[in-house]
Amino acid sequence: MTTTTDAPPRRSTRTRLDLAAPLAAAWLGGWGVLALLCTLTGAGYPFGANDPHGGDVSLLRLVPVDVGAPLFAGLLLLAAVAALAMSGPVPVRRPGLPRALLLGYGWTVAFALAVVVPDARVLIVLGYLPILLIGAPFGWPPVDYGQIFDWPLAARCAALIGGVLLAGALLLWQRRTVGACPACGRDDHERGWTTPAAAARWGRWAAYAAAAIPVGYAVTRFAWAAGIPLGISRDFLAEMRETGLVWAGAGLGGFATVGAILTLGLVRPWGERFPRWLPGLAGRRVPINLAVVPATLVALSVTAATLGLMSNPEFWQLAGGLSLTSAPMLLWPLWGVALGAATLAYHLRRRGGCARCRRPRPAPVGRQY
Repeated sequence: MTTTTDAPPRRSTRTRLDLAAPLAAAWLGGWGVLALLCTLTGAGYPFGANDPHGGDVSLLRLVPVDVGAPLFAGLLLLAAVAALAMSGPVPVRRPGLPRALLLGYGWTVAFALAVVVPDARVLIVLGYLPILLIGAPFGWPPVDYGQIFDWPLAARCAALIGGVLLAGALLLWQRRTVGACPACGRDDHERGWTTPAAAARWGRWAAYAAAAIPVGYAVTRFAWAAGIPLGISRDFLAEMRETGLVWAGAGLGGFATVGAILTLGLVRPWGERFPRWLPGLAGRRVPINLAVVPATLVALSVTAATLGLMSNPEFWQLAGGLSLTSAPMLLWPLWGVALGAATLAYHLRRRGGCARCRRPRPAPVGRQY
């Protein structure tokens, strides 16, 4: 009689995992070919001097246009080859130079695509998206949507997707090559910080920090909307009220406040089960990915925005140096890291048994709220 432990892994789970590296290779290869066409034709490169809207808040402004296109083509095509090399079943290997080189190059490119390329514009569009979607039928705000959702923004989003796909392929291959389960990452040696009890402890502090930082940002924007020149001059506030920017800032403050509340859900009971006042969902378990996917996206976007903004001297001039305007943004690096850590802790605390390796769900612990 076959026991549950000896049962083979589910076919569907294996198939999905095996698609990670080929999918990353196809995405990176396609964009690498497009970058190669930009190199040969001299047109279409969307960053740096060719970006009419977001070039000043991007680290790619430091890369000349005639260098950027071939650089992207080489990096993306080589990353696609690396992803193909990670395809298929892989025997357990000892750590060595080839494995270290592949992982080092892969993680560097994944970081560049997911964090360096997107810059602040992705976060800005995410913050304004609710306002744009709700106000579009009413013609407010009076903006040209074609200028917002343009080719440079699409290229940034494509880079973010490519970085995430490559990171997923790297993580699976890294686990396979050390004998860990590619699906859950667990092996025969459980690490103390990954246990549900430990994740509940350090994840709580990370979640509180990740929730507090955007609230500080929101306070300044709400103050401006209320006519209080917190951290700025009255003339600048009057100018923003005339142009309507103060209300856009209030919208961003509202987005940050909602995000802070949702972040607390990573360590509160209503982040595991829907509250009673939600019709049709009351008492049901919250799907793990419903919290993990958007929180990861925001963590990456915040980190990406931080790199571009703080490396730009004009940001400090507009913010008046170290002031109440810039101070909340100075904490954005911590915000991205804290939110990423809180999301990881939420995943470690809530993950169940693994369908691939048949390892059981970790022993439940008491509420750590």
